[in-house]
Amino acid sequence: MKRLFLMSLVMVIGLSLFSVRISTAGETVGEYIDDSTITTEVKSIIINEPDVRSLKIEVTTTQGNVVLQGVINNRETEAQLVSKIGEIKGVKSVQSLLRSETTGS
Repeated sequence: MKRLFLMSLVMVIGLSLFSVRISTAGETVGEYIDDSTITTEVKSIIINEPDVRSLKIEVTTTQGNVVLQGVINNRETEAQLVSKIGEIKGVKSVQSLLRSETTGS
């Protein structure tokens, strides 16, 4: 009976440790949740920015590194956006691959 109890306990602990290490592209569950929280905050900033066409901006966050892709109205707006995003807790870097509508680049 003690042996069965001990084996059950070891299995429960082992499964608990394994579940904590479930990963998505090398991220732990905690990192994945943080990245989705960051992405949500970034999208909130984009939506609340009056000079941004939010439907044309894609946000990707991996291990705290944010990448923005799409079209922006002008470079000043892009700079403001990158600055605000950089202030979000957990953001390590912001890479802008945004193209400006006015210059085509």
